[in-house]
Amino acid sequence: MKTFCAVIATILAVSAGSAQVLTEGQHTREVGQSIYGLGLSAGVASGFGLSFRHHLPGFFSYQIVGGVIKVDDKTDYNIGGELQFDMTRGDRSRFFADASTGYFYSGNGGNNLSGPYRLGLGLGWEWGNFEPMNMSAELLFTYFSDGTILPLPQVALHYYFF
Repeated sequence: MKTFCAVIATILAVSAGSAQVLTEGQHTREVGQSIYGLGLSAGVASGFGLSFRHHLPGFFSYQIVGGVIKVDDKTDYNIGGELQFDMTRGDRSRFFADASTGYFYSGNGGNNLSGPYRLGLGLGWEWGNFEPMNMSAELLFTYFSDGTILPLPQVALHYYFF
């Protein structure tokens, strides 16, 4: 756990330092209104399935993800969420810090997963700047409740409306 905390602290420190230097065409600005998105998300930290994303006025967003599959007697489901903080925003994209959590279940009457609870911290990039369809990709250091820590990707596709 100490190593996990040290890695996360280093990532956040480097991200905060690099976010202070903006390249041409990039600027940090807050969103002036609430923006909502519906779509699909796939990630080992926050979950797989249908996704709702809400960009609050300002620099913060949250996302809720959930999905369920039942085949014969086996049920697989997950529920999770993300908190995102915009570090830079360009004309067509945004770069953000991400904290994710999720609970995963697989089994018939009992959870067969050794690490069903997950926490993730990392960085993400979203393309489209609130056009109708946006795609995002993230790389999160994911902590599993069995003690495993892995750097894992997540992706999402959202349709935005105001």
